[in-house]
Amino acid sequence: MLATPEYSRILPDPLYYLNNFRSVLASLQKRYGELLSAEEREFITLFATLPVPSCALMVRMFMRRGTFFRLSRLRYPEIGDTAAAAEPLLRVRWLEEPVLDAAALHRLLTKSELLDHLALPQPLHRLKKMELLAMLREQCPDSRPFRGWCAHSPDRVFHPLVKPLAERFRLMFFGNFRQDWSEFVLADLGITSYESVPGHSAAFRTRAQIEVFHQLYRCRRDLDEGMALEKVLAAIPLPIADSDWLEDLRQRLLFKVAAAYERSDVAAALAVLSACRHRGARMRSALLLERLGEWRAAHDLCLAARSNPQNEAERQHVLRLLPRLSRRLGLTAEKTTPVAVASFHVVLKELPEEPAVEMRIRDHLQDGSHTSVHYVENGLINSLFGLLCWDAIFAPIPGAFFHDFQYGPADLKSGYFYERRRDRFAECFAALESRHYEEIIRRRFVEKAGIQSPFVAWGLLSAPLLELALACFAAADLRRWFEWIVRDVMENCTGFPDLVQFWPDERRYRLIEVKGPGDRLQDNQRRFLEFCTEQRMPVSVCRVSFARGRQNPAVPPPSIASAAPVVLAASSEAK
Repeated sequence: MLATPEYSRILPDPLYYLNNFRSVLASLQKRYGELLSAEEREFITLFATLPVPSCALMVRMFMRRGTFFRLSRLRYPEIGDTAAAAEPLLRVRWLEEPVLDAAALHRLLTKSELLDHLALPQPLHRLKKMELLAMLREQCPDSRPFRGWCAHSPDRVFHPLVKPLAERFRLMFFGNFRQDWSEFVLADLGITSYESVPGHSAAFRTRAQIEVFHQLYRCRRDLDEGMALEKVLAAIPLPIADSDWLEDLRQRLLFKVAAAYERSDVAAALAVLSACRHRGARMRSALLLERLGEWRAAHDLCLAARSNPQNEAERQHVLRLLPRLSRRLGLTAEKTTPVAVASFHVVLKELPEEPAVEMRIRDHLQDGSHTSVHYVENGLINSLFGLLCWDAIFAPIPGAFFHDFQYGPADLKSGYFYERRRDRFAECFAALESRHYEEIIRRRFVEKAGIQSPFVAWGLLSAPLLELALACFAAADLRRWFEWIVRDVMENCTGFPDLVQFWPDERRYRLIEVKGPGDRLQDNQRRFLEFCTEQRMPVSVCRVSFARGRQNPAVPPPSIASAAPVVLAASSEAK
């Protein structure tokens, strides 16, 4: 989302974007004053002395896509005369009127403008715009100023030379590659709000950390833009010993490079994975070794993973892969005990315009006033966890919060998120030993309404649904689910069943995963269903099929005990 004139009409201050940018510069000076480069300090000092219209024009160009801007397209009421605002920027060499090659000119002009300004002969008018580009590149290989291309146009083209510096400021402020200037706009409009965490930490402690962060950003950008993988890999920095979160970022990048190599060079992918500690790297290596026929090496890697798995996901993959490798090696495969999860079958009438099968099953299971069925998937249980454990999640842990626009702590995706807050989570879970947890969740639901959270689905959670959940979910079950989530946040906050069926009068529930014809359980769904079954929680898989021209003959059983089980062995439903 970019800063636009529409927002100027909504927000009381038409220069909201300029003031937001100034607040970023002030924050960076406060947090990293001694770490800023001479170029960065010079920009901040000079920016404070330029006329307001010039500063506003500069920020407008920072916030728009592209590197070349036509004067005629830079019209903003709060800036006024754009040409006059540009003059101070031209004098300090923050702005230039560039020379343009045919491709750059082609992007700036419409087809009709190209035909008109370049006086192209009539036969070329039939060509599509992209076909004109090929012709221009061939006949006009040189670069020229805009007036050299369009001599009779009153327009001008500007290139902000300091735009890369503004991008660096954005990265330094947010400490991630994802967030941009629109965060300020959304917050100003009241569309998003964030938890206020006291005592922000500095994302960077040394200038070297800032530089390596930018280097990782450039590598990620080059990878996304299709640069040769060997060049991307060569540019990735060495291991970062003095920053856990930067090293995590580096490990994720290595994993992405390895995944890109898999399509063309499995041996190169294996080489990258051998130096990668990101979750899933070990099992990816085992699968690639299997693809290469290196079954013994893959088998040994699986044995090592089985003795010390990174998480439940890796353990699951090992149990699936080991029997297959053992058969290839002529070894006796160890038998695994299958987990039987309750299931039932529903036959639905086929409809011309098929609604989502989960919604049809939800409506099918609805039984008057005696039961209440809701589509919740990953939203409900995670939301209850997020509300009860709000203070633990947003605890002011050093290195967790860098600015006012974080939906969660910076170390959420790391393997040490829970360990750093173990005592705080223990306090939250202790509330489940009494009815006190209900009061905490209800209070947070009101006090924190709408505030961004990595766990709470505000669009799903309503007061009636919350009350049903508190009435029907046993505190012991909540604790098991919450402990399951913190065991591996990134893996275990997904995979929850599609539906929840409540019986309020009986204060009980059932979680239901709906699978239509040909739809298989995903790994994270399988893990959660197995976990709940082993803990004797009421979960079911609803298998759906369709019959033309007849009504549904099947009525699902009213209780989990009478449902037929489906076996979810480690290798079931997986090739």
